[in-house]
Formats: sequence, structure tokens, C-alpha cells
Amino acid sequence: MKHPRAERTLVLVKPDAMQRGLLGEIIKRFEQKGLKIVGMKMMQLDRDILAKHYAKHADRPFFESLVKSMSYSPVVAMVVSGIRAIGAVRIIVGPTKGYEAPAGSIRGDLSMSTQSNLAHASDPEEDPEAEIALFFKPEELFEYIPIDFEILYGDEERAA
Repeated sequence: MKHPRAERTLVLVKPDAMQRGLLGEIIKRFEQKGLKIVGMKMMQLDRDILAKHYAKHADRPFFESLVKSMSYSPVVAMVVSGIRAIGAVRIIVGPTKGYEAPAGSIRGDLSMSTQSNLAHASDPEEDPEAEIALFFKPEELFEYIPIDFEILYGDEERAA
């Protein structure tokens, strides 16, 4: 069962995070915040899916390097859900440039790079649901209300 005010967003734990053994740390940050994971899988990204995912960057000089960095080892794709989840996930991940990201964010604590910045989080200005559909089939996603839902959100936030 999905709460009517819940949002979903895509997170990709990138190859550099996988190579550094940071998957558990990254997942932990979303769970500790009170967000729920409604879909998760490990996958090897190929040029086709990366060209679709990064279509807005296709003509940029760094595109080939981006494709190479995102395909050199598997990623873990996750769909994270919660009330106001899209903005919360962006704050947890932090700004693109790891060396400028604030302490406390994934990138601020664990990254020094722009490209090797550990995680992708859907941009709220774009279509997080379209990104989710690129990586997940509907039957790979699960809806449930966690047992601590009443504690995580105040009455006004839970009101549908």
C-alpha cells in the first residue's frame, strides 16, 4: 500500500562506490533518514541504457568518459520512497561536485570528484518516474507502509 503523498525517486550507486565497498554505507543513509527502498537490483549498464539515461549530455565533451565510468563495473539501482523523498534524497546525496558537497552528505563525506561522485539521484526538475521506468519493470517495485510510518511523519504530513 502506497501513501497518497509519497514520492518515488531513482538512486544509482555508481561503479566507483561499488569498487570502494560503499554500498552498505550509502543504503544505510537512506534508511536512517526514514526513507524506504521499494526496489533494488544490481545490474551492468550498457551503452544503450546509458545513452537513454544521459541523453541530455549526449553532445557534451564528457559524454564518452561518463559512459565509460558508468559501465566499468555493476551499479545498484534503487527506488526510494517517502513523503517529499525526491528533495530529501538529493540532500542526502549532495551536490554533483564531491569536493564542494557539504559534510554530512554522501558526496561531501566520501567523494572528491565530479564524475566519480558515488551516486546518481533523480533531478526533481526532470521526471523521476521516467528514470525509474528506464531501470525497473512495474513488477520489480513494491509498495508498503513501514511499521514506523506513524513515528517518521507528523500528523499534518501523513494527512492525505
